[in-house]
Amino acid sequence: MDPHLLRTFVAVADLRSFSAAAERLGYTQSAVSQQIAALEADLGVVLLRRRPVAPTPAGRRLLEHAGPLLLRHRAARADVLRAAAGPPRTVVVAASALACPPVLARALRGPRLEVTVRTADRRRVAEQVASGAADLGLVDGIAAPSDPLRLPDVGPLAAVGVVSEPLAVVLPSGHPLQGRSGLALGDLAGALWLQAPAAVAVERLRELAGEPPGSGGFRVACRYDGHDLHTVLNLVAAGHGLTLLPVSAAARPAAGGTTAVPLSAPRVVHRVEVLHGALPAAGRGAGDGAGNDGDAGDAGDTVAALVAQLRQPPSSTPPGTPPSGS
Repeated sequence: MDPHLLRTFVAVADLRSFSAAAERLGYTQSAVSQQIAALEADLGVVLLRRRPVAPTPAGRRLLEHAGPLLLRHRAARADVLRAAAGPPRTVVVAASALACPPVLARALRGPRLEVTVRTADRRRVAEQVASGAADLGLVDGIAAPSDPLRLPDVGPLAAVGVVSEPLAVVLPSGHPLQGRSGLALGDLAGALWLQAPAAVAVERLRELAGEPPGSGGFRVACRYDGHDLHTVLNLVAAGHGLTLLPVSAAARPAAGGTTAVPLSAPRVVHRVEVLHGALPAAGRGAGDGAGNDGDAGDAGDTVAALVAQLRQPPSSTPPGTPPSGS
């Protein structure tokens, strides 16, 4: 199935218009019509009703597959280009909201290197690395100490654990539980929680606590769809619900005040993994006396070097941090 035809089909189905799809894609309307006809002829089914424009049942089924297929196509293209490219002088890092603690931020440095960090949700981080929109990804989540994160299958990516640290329940100052030495998540099912997927989704809390579906535990008091940790802490401080954060993030000040109590059960940690595509063979960027660029040899493979730095970040992690996985 030609990905160019598939991309045209998605545009027409999304916009419900051949002319609007032509404008988006930079084609003539007749070219769009010809591509849809070619795709329908290839599959032997009608994919779009023409008046009004809408997908047929077969077209709706194809739309379910189109996104993953096009993403895989972009991922394959990016993987091939990475294998053929020289060491970049700039690196784009996609990171989920809690995936760049101070210890990793310090590791994102190198001589003559410019780093751009983009914040995205966890799935989008993986998609950006797979498609080549980002050179590296940093993604965070909650897992058992020896378990990897559950990541979306978006292409041929390697994932390596680089940092793990304990979790804490974040409460507003003056909360009756703030003096506890530890809190079990299951004992907090009756509390009101902040639904902030950038920190932890309430659905994940229920899963960690072993709450059966439909039990009504971990009720949502407020929803926050952004990526800003300061806003999360301010919402907790204002009484909009509790949340669960890694200890390094929970210790940050918030307007109105918050307090953090270590999570005592279940036995889980906050884990950060670095995502990357295939890396060139060792020594590939080095000068070999055969006319290779000496500057490239000095710089080496920038992405591979950053991955190595992230796997052994400088300086210390928060006290009580378990060893990171690999």
